[in-house]
Amino acid sequence: MPITVKVGVNDLKILDNISSTVRDDLQSEIKRGSKVSIAAACFSMYAYRELKKQLDSIDELRFIFTSPTFVAEKASKQKREFYIPRLSREKSLYGTEFEIKLRNEMTQRAIAKECAEWIRRRVTFKSNTTGENMNGFMTVDSGVSQTAYMPLNGFTTVDIGCERGNNRYNMVNCFDAPFAQQYMQLFDQLWNDREKLEDVTDVVIENISTAYAENSPEFIYFLTLYHVFSEFLDDISEDELPNEATGFKQSKIWSLLYDFQKDAALAIINKLEKYNGCILADSVGLGKTFTALAVIKYYENRNKSVLVLCPKKLAENWNTYKDNYVNNPIASDRLNYTVLFHTDLSRTGGQSNGIDLDRLNWGNYDLVVIDESHNFRNGIGTHSKTQENRYQKLMDKVIRAGVKTKVLMLSATPVNNRFVDLKNQLALAYEGNSEYLDEQLNTSKSIDDIFKQAQKAFNAWSKLPQSERTTDALLRTLDFDFFELLDSVTIARSRRHIEKYYNTNDIGKFPERLKPISVRPCLTDLNNAINYNEIYDQLMLLSLCVYTPSNYIFPSKLQKYRELTHNKGENLTQSGRERGVQRLMSINLLKRLESSVHSFQLTLTRIKELINGTIQSINQFEQYGQANLAMYDLSNADFDLDDENNDFLSVGKKVKIDLADMDWKSWRTELQKDADTLELLTLMVADITPEHDTKLQELFKLISQKIEHPINGDNKKILIFSAFSDTAEYLYDNVSAFISKKYGLNTAVITGSIDGRTTVKGFPATLNDVLTCFSPISKGRDVLMPGSTTDIDILIATDCISEGQNLQDCDYLVNYDIHWNPVRIIQRFGRIDRIGSRNQCIQLVNFWPDLTLDDYINLKSRVETRMKITVMTSTGDDDLINPEEQGDLEYRKAQLKRLQEEVVDIEDMSDGISIMDLGLNEFRLDLLDYIKHHGEPDKKPLGLHAVVPATDELTEGAIFVLKNINNSVNADNRNRIHPFYMVYIGKDGEIVCDYLNPKKLLDDIRLLCRGKAQPIKEVYERFNQETDDGKNMSEMSELLSEAIDSIIDVKEESDIDSLFSTGGTSALMGQVSGLDDFELICFLVVK
Repeated sequence: MPITVKVGVNDLKILDNISSTVRDDLQSEIKRGSKVSIAAACFSMYAYRELKKQLDSIDELRFIFTSPTFVAEKASKQKREFYIPRLSREKSLYGTEFEIKLRNEMTQRAIAKECAEWIRRRVTFKSNTTGENMNGFMTVDSGVSQTAYMPLNGFTTVDIGCERGNNRYNMVNCFDAPFAQQYMQLFDQLWNDREKLEDVTDVVIENISTAYAENSPEFIYFLTLYHVFSEFLDDISEDELPNEATGFKQSKIWSLLYDFQKDAALAIINKLEKYNGCILADSVGLGKTFTALAVIKYYENRNKSVLVLCPKKLAENWNTYKDNYVNNPIASDRLNYTVLFHTDLSRTGGQSNGIDLDRLNWGNYDLVVIDESHNFRNGIGTHSKTQENRYQKLMDKVIRAGVKTKVLMLSATPVNNRFVDLKNQLALAYEGNSEYLDEQLNTSKSIDDIFKQAQKAFNAWSKLPQSERTTDALLRTLDFDFFELLDSVTIARSRRHIEKYYNTNDIGKFPERLKPISVRPCLTDLNNAINYNEIYDQLMLLSLCVYTPSNYIFPSKLQKYRELTHNKGENLTQSGRERGVQRLMSINLLKRLESSVHSFQLTLTRIKELINGTIQSINQFEQYGQANLAMYDLSNADFDLDDENNDFLSVGKKVKIDLADMDWKSWRTELQKDADTLELLTLMVADITPEHDTKLQELFKLISQKIEHPINGDNKKILIFSAFSDTAEYLYDNVSAFISKKYGLNTAVITGSIDGRTTVKGFPATLNDVLTCFSPISKGRDVLMPGSTTDIDILIATDCISEGQNLQDCDYLVNYDIHWNPVRIIQRFGRIDRIGSRNQCIQLVNFWPDLTLDDYINLKSRVETRMKITVMTSTGDDDLINPEEQGDLEYRKAQLKRLQEEVVDIEDMSDGISIMDLGLNEFRLDLLDYIKHHGEPDKKPLGLHAVVPATDELTEGAIFVLKNINNSVNADNRNRIHPFYMVYIGKDGEIVCDYLNPKKLLDDIRLLCRGKAQPIKEVYERFNQETDDGKNMSEMSELLSEAIDSIIDVKEESDIDSLFSTGGTSALMGQVSGLDDFELICFLVVK
């Protein structure tokens, strides 16, 4: 019915919402007992608060949502909602985006409670369920007078004139009777139309009451993740998430994993799908093998073929899990991957692990798992001028060739002290072409630049004085992109991390590490005994020229040999190879003297025989004009089995050199000098028999002490490591006799060349049998050897079992010689220092040479430098010994120093850096899991909180999660989770952790909240009392503004820094004005 009305001047007022506001008018119009009707797009409890006094006294309020709100929509979605999108309409109950300031006062809880009470008593809400347009208006009937207000978009503080909002103007017409009655009739007509309206009062009450319910800490943790990682949720595609339909979660291996391993397995699959590669760098003793097996199972269930590349000494482990063996705990999973060794990549044919390498289709694997992948950290170009190294082969034969190959790398030490190590391993995942990965990554720079910048930052940081060289300082200088990159492709957790963030009840604890025992025996107890230094002085005189005949070829004849040896330039030159051997031998003599006098003597004898044989040949040539020059053959026994060093022993062809082409006279003179020195050395140590070998006698004492006074119950087991098989055999011969005579216990030895030897009569001593009887529980003796009670209590071994074996029945480990690479010492200790150990505590014993540490380190560097000089003078070739040997001596010294005092985790090793400190991925996975079970918490109000009890480390205060609304803060790209900011502030106003360390903050929140699925009564009651049930939040509000100030301060500090740093300033890029720029997402009160 068209209404034409003439409006008299007295009947109409115009409220401009500046000088005269709707609120002021309503305050005078609403009387006790009034009836109020509103049709509007949304309703905000802050508007209720403004008019609380009046609204509390009315008879009833009828409210119509003019667009479908809180109802299932019947209308089709085609109509563009050009005003307020539905989610905002529903969330505006707790304040609209223009009421942030009010929300930041943090009194929403008290307001919501009062508002909900009032709604229950006085209000009915209905919602339009159709797509029809309705314009908003409001009427007030006080019995005496009637008033109507029009237009009214929403019922919020902006619409009634308390806030400006983003309106250019906001004029409202106010009509008296009789026109107001027209609106009242219209409203009644709408109100009674059951077809088009639906009652939603209960839903509104339910929604508004979430704003004042007590929340469980866990819910606040997930709410934080939901907001912080919301973009990640948008990006995620089903293809990149592990597909449950493959049934891998029903597999046997899945049921054996601990929670932290399950988390890793899912994350790995996600990364492999998205980035094609992933490095799992959990620290030693956290069961990386099992995690990888679950990933393999996932891909095999999808009919993918899998190749495992491992060091030869770990073959047994990997073979066990795929074969039908009684001790295979996951035999029912029927895994079917291929196991080959790192060294097979350099081979061109032959058999390996039962596979015919000639016919193997290397290019046909969908997934390659590389165990101990740090062996590939040297990348292409280490010996690039020489042979095609393993890395290159892996890249060309397996990864680039044939089908697209995903790469999973396992290593506890992916970074030694260069980020390049990491880059080389990652390059395997993107086939050496970094653009592949650049496209996927959310970074502003390319991978190559990111690594350059990171290395630069790291180098600068490592030059800082010790006191300033904290992890924190490094994290601040590293680039945002670097974290993003690591986050995308690595997973790394330390023991501390697992103990802190996972429920260790099901896992069992790590054993406690006792302070290491350092033993420094002198060489011998003989009277006129010699000491280390005297021997070293003689060693420095050796030239070892027997290994470098090429140095003596006449210049005119050199070309002839170049052509012979060079394989047309592909392989290492003869002379390069010779120098490698020479240098290795010289360092090796030192190492072997440290290991045992016995090993030292053996090596002296071998070299002496070689020299004497060579001198004889020369003499023969002098007499008869011809002779066969015995080309030396190195025996592996002289070296510790560090894979990385021996590569070049197989490099190049050995070529017979004709003595006629050589200056053999000079050579003979040099050889004779060496022969005399070696003779002298042999005499010096000849008297040191086992009885007078102080080091051996010291070991006997230690063993007796341990057997007679075990540190855990009745545990007599001892594991003794040596770098050399000669030493291991020498120890076995002596220790086994001593132990069996004195205590009747059994001993065994394992080295690279001896699969196993033991004092147990009639025992088939294979590697696996020996390890099983040494560590019967962890190796499953009851399954493997039912009914067997054979026990081996002392195991002597070389590093062939220092990686990847689980021997945690043992609680006492002796390093009979100190390995030059501190990481190896930790790797060894990781055999017994494992999660779920039954031992309360474990002991590490280190034997050191009888020198001060400084002498010891300097000595090594002398030998190394001396050998380097010979190399440099004679050649321009690449140096063949691995970089680790030359490594940073200072670093090594600091590490060895620490190892005398404590057992260190690899990730604490370097003052350097651990990838552990960097990734955010596990939080994303936590969130996904939550959403899968609970749906998205998108309708929850902002500003919710929970109260948790403080811990020793995490003191009282509050953690605020904020969102920067107008993008004014992160101009300098320093905050990894922009636009979200988290600040942990103590109740004294001191910042406990600022926003630049989101990983630490999320860790803290997770620690405080995880597993607490119910509100914690004793703390929240105290908090509610202190704040008068949320009415008086001034203290919290004060902390909030200090937290926001801290963000702005930290930003200004870093701005000022950036003015003086290279690469431009971030100072002028964004102004922050303070409180109004931040929206409070949620907070955690720590009581």
